[in-house]
Amino acid sequence: MDFRIEKDSLGEVRVPAGAYWGSQAERSRLLFPISGLTEHPKMIDAYILLKKSCTEANLELGLLSAEIGRAIVQAADEILSGKLRDQFPVDVFHMGAGTSLNMNCNEVLANRAEEILGGKLGEYRKVNPNDHPNFGQSTNDTFPSAMRIMARLMLAELFKAVDHLASALERKGTEFDRILKSGRTHLQDAVPIRLGQEFAAYAACVRRARRWLDYAASELEELGIGGSAVGTGLNTHPKYRFMVAERLAKATGIPFRIAPDLREAMQSNLAMGALAASLRLLCLELTRIANDLRLMCSGPLTGLAELLLPPVQPGSSIMPGKVNPSMAENLNIVLFQVLGQCQTIDYCVQAGQLELNVMMPGMAFAAQFALQILTNTLRTFTDNCVVGIRADEERCRRYAETSPSLATALNTFVGYEVAAEVVKAALAEGKTIPEVVRERGLLDEETLKKALDPALLTEPGIPGA
Repeated sequence: MDFRIEKDSLGEVRVPAGAYWGSQAERSRLLFPISGLTEHPKMIDAYILLKKSCTEANLELGLLSAEIGRAIVQAADEILSGKLRDQFPVDVFHMGAGTSLNMNCNEVLANRAEEILGGKLGEYRKVNPNDHPNFGQSTNDTFPSAMRIMARLMLAELFKAVDHLASALERKGTEFDRILKSGRTHLQDAVPIRLGQEFAAYAACVRRARRWLDYAASELEELGIGGSAVGTGLNTHPKYRFMVAERLAKATGIPFRIAPDLREAMQSNLAMGALAASLRLLCLELTRIANDLRLMCSGPLTGLAELLLPPVQPGSSIMPGKVNPSMAENLNIVLFQVLGQCQTIDYCVQAGQLELNVMMPGMAFAAQFALQILTNTLRTFTDNCVVGIRADEERCRRYAETSPSLATALNTFVGYEVAAEVVKAALAEGKTIPEVVRERGLLDEETLKKALDPALLTEPGIPGA
């Protein structure tokens, strides 16, 4: 491989001749071959868009020459269009605070701008990575800002996936509204419920969890760009930070704004903690729903078998004809992984010290990985499972009508203790609740029919009143 020699404050570095990255990214590439994973495209988008906005603000303020500033903006636009995406080799687990990625971005922008202006890669005669694409900036204010922009952009995709799932569950709630089934508490028979009511409740909890994501999104929209090294704004124009936020909002359609206190924005990553908390709440609800679906489709002969989930692939390499609830299982697997990433974010957030949190690369990767896999699994789970769920209506009704929990409706007629004796007799003798009531002469036929009408038991009311 051909190399060029670059120099930085630590000495000479051999950089691949055709690379648009420079000495600091190359040092990082060699020092941190940790995971083999590089930054998510949305993190690159966020960082380059931020750099572009900073450059445009400094251009307007007359702090960069028009020639250099325009070349950097052109370079940024090329990257945002999808070019040079192989020029960001820094591992997601690199040096503290994210300096490696910040310099990787600065070097690619500087080298491409230098090339645009007629120079060669690595010469930096007109455009210097530290002086120009990094003007008025520090890793300490650009990395957390880019991380929040990335997370907010990826949240926009997760919102669509969550809404898609909630809508599909609502449609199932309508479709299954007339199907009566036995409710269950403590995994034991309980009073009847309509299958549609269960699915409507699933949709409602997903919508509720979405509101927590909305709150996290609002927190992520506050940026500390312009704080430079420690949040004091050293080497920045007083108007600069507001101009950057305005450009980011215009480019994304998201109301990015400057944090009221740039020191707080530098010290604290509460916004990332809010993201982790909201993702955790969603995951807990989705885990419960996935578990319910797996339980209700258990069988086909020795389980509940009230639901039929779409068969998507053979379920066993040895048992012919076996079909598993694969999509719900996949959802669980991904949710557990996301919960682990949320725990990582929490640990990183609390690890800040004084004016900076150097654990940001860890929380950035955890966020982008969690958001990506959660968005993808919700899309495929909705499309390949929820929309195709069918119900065994006959089995659901049979469970509801033979369940001893129907005796609950007798409370207002014969009292709890007598109703309990009816249940015991029904179970011991293998009879239904109505059969025992008739044998003991507890109610006449008309009253019994009214009291034990399962459909009347799924809405507020007092049987017999």
